[in-house]
Amino acid sequence: MGNDEAELLVAKVVEGIQEKKGKNIVTVDLRALPSGICQFFVICEGNTPTQVSAISDSVWEYVRKETKEKPYIVDGERNAEWIAMDYGTVIVHIFLPERRAYYNLEHLWADAKLNRIPDLD
Repeated sequence: MGNDEAELLVAKVVEGIQEKKGKNIVTVDLRALPSGICQFFVICEGNTPTQVSAISDSVWEYVRKETKEKPYIVDGERNAEWIAMDYGTVIVHIFLPERRAYYNLEHLWADAKLNRIPDLD
């Protein structure tokens, strides 16, 4: 998947997150890093496990409808405190706020380009 496809995938992931009122969305551009495990992370949070699950479902639907892509793996659905969706070039992380603060993924990739997306109200 090229850069354009990865950027489109990120855009559709963000739309899916926003559809379910996901907050504190950050995209992490890993393309310039030599050890990047993918091209982008998209990180966000939901207030409850129910909202985390709804965001994951929404991302799945938006991406599938617009790009025909499906995640290779979705992990964390059972307790829905941290759901990870691996699309190969893009990995989506949907957290409860306290889990996100604990793992602090943005700071693990401090050399990457971070883009904070304003919350929709």
